Amino acid sequence: MIALVVANLIILQAPAQQPQELSSQSTDPKIRVALKEISAQQVQADIEKLVSFKTRSTISAQDAASIAAGHGVGAAREWIKSEFDRYSHDCGGCLEVKTDSFTQPVSERVATPTVITNVYAVLKGTDPQDAKRIVLVTGHYDSRNSSNENVTDAAPGANDDGSGTSVSLECARVLSKLKFPGTIIFLTVAGEEQGLYGSKHFAEYAKSQGWDIEAALNNDIVGGDKSVGQNPEVVRVFSESIPDGATEAQLRMIRALGGENDSASRELARFVAQTARTYQTEVSPLLEFRHDRFLRGGDHISFNEEGFPAVRFTEYRENFNRQHQNVRTENGIEYGDLPKYVDYDYVANVARVNAATLAELAAAPGAPQKVRIETKDLVNDSTLVWEPPAHGRAASYEVLWRATSAPDWEHSQSVGKDTRATLPVSKDNVIFAVESIDEAGHKSQPIVPAPER
Repeated sequence: MIALVVANLIILQAPAQQPQELSSQSTDPKIRVALKEISAQQVQADIEKLVSFKTRSTISAQDAASIAAGHGVGAAREWIKSEFDRYSHDCGGCLEVKTDSFTQPVSERVATPTVITNVYAVLKGTDPQDAKRIVLVTGHYDSRNSSNENVTDAAPGANDDGSGTSVSLECARVLSKLKFPGTIIFLTVAGEEQGLYGSKHFAEYAKSQGWDIEAALNNDIVGGDKSVGQNPEVVRVFSESIPDGATEAQLRMIRALGGENDSASRELARFVAQTARTYQTEVSPLLEFRHDRFLRGGDHISFNEEGFPAVRFTEYRENFNRQHQNVRTENGIEYGDLPKYVDYDYVANVARVNAATLAELAAAPGAPQKVRIETKDLVNDSTLVWEPPAHGRAASYEVLWRATSAPDWEHSQSVGKDTRATLPVSKDNVIFAVESIDEAGHKSQPIVPAPER
C-alpha cells in the first residue's frame, strides 16, 4: 500500500519536474503559399513609385494640378488608393477601399490647417461574428528631408517609410486572395513626421466606433539599409510594457503580480515571434522590451494610447545619414533616403513575417474570455479557469507558462475542451497564459490570467 502511494506521488509530481516543452504549431498550407507570393521585385516597384513623387511631405502640395503632375503627398495618396483598388478588382471586389480624411489644425510642425488623409483597404471576415475581430498592418506614406518646412526639395523616403508602406501594400496584394473568419485592415497613414497625426485620428475613430482591434502591426524603417553593422536576418519588434492609460489600481495589480512584462502588446510581440518560427521566415523577430527606440516614437503608440495591442517593426540598425536628410554628398559621405540603399529582399522577408501574423490571427478563434487563476487556497498547484471566446470556433485550449525571468513562453499543456486546468506548477515561480485553438490548429493570442479569490 505504501509503495502504491509513493508511486502515485511520483506520477503526480513528474510534470512539475519534467514540464512539457512548448508545443509546435502546424503551418497552414494556404498561408505558406501566400507567403511565397510576396515579391521583392514588387516591393522595389512600390518603393520606387513612392520616391517618384519627389516629396511626400504631409504639408506638400495636394491640389489637382500637382496630383496630375505626379508630385507631392496628394499624388502619393491617389496612387496608393489606386493600388488597393487594383488588388480589389483582382479578387472580385473583396476589398473595401476607403479614405479617412480630416483637417489638422495649426501645430508645432503644421503651419496652416492641413488636410491629412489615411488610405486603407478592408478584407472583411467571412464569419458574421468573427468579422468583428480586427487585425491591421500599417506604415506611414509621408516623408521629409532635413527641414520639416522644406516641401520643394527631394524627400524620397525610400526607407522611412516607403518600406513600411510597401509592407502594407504587399500584404494586401497577397492576402486579399484568401478568405479568413476575422477582418484584416491594410492601412497607410500620413502626418507621422509632424506628430503621428494620421494614426492618432484613425485609432481614435476606431475606438469611438467600438472596433475590436486585436493587433496593430506598425512597420516603420524596415528597409534593411545597406550599411556596415546591419543584420539582414533580424527585425526588431518593439512593444510597450505598462499599458497607456493604466489606472492606479491596475498599476498596483501589475506590480503585485509581476506583470510588467505581460501587456497585451507584449503578448502580441511574442505571438509575432512564435509565428515567424512556425513559418520559418528568413527574418527573425528580435523582441525589444521597450515602447520604441530610445526616447523615440511611432504610429503604434497611437493605437496603444487607445488601448489596442500594437507593436513596431524596425530594421536592426538604422543609418541616420539616410533619415530626415537632404539628398547630398558632403566630405565624401552620401546623405538621403534613396532607393539604392534599400535591401528589397529584406523588406519582402519582413512583409512575410507581417503577413503570416495577420493571417494566423485572422484565421484563429477568439481568445479565451475571463481567464483567472484561483488564489483562495495556499497551495503549490495552480488552477486556471476561463470561458470560451465570445464568437466560438475554439476546439481546444492550451495553457502556457514560463519562468518569471524568461522572455518568451517555455512550456505548454494541452487541456482539450476543458475550461479549467490544474497544473503541479507553482504560480509563485511562473507566468501563465491560456490560448484557444481551432480544429485546423490556428492559435489565438495568449491571455494572462487575473487572480480570483
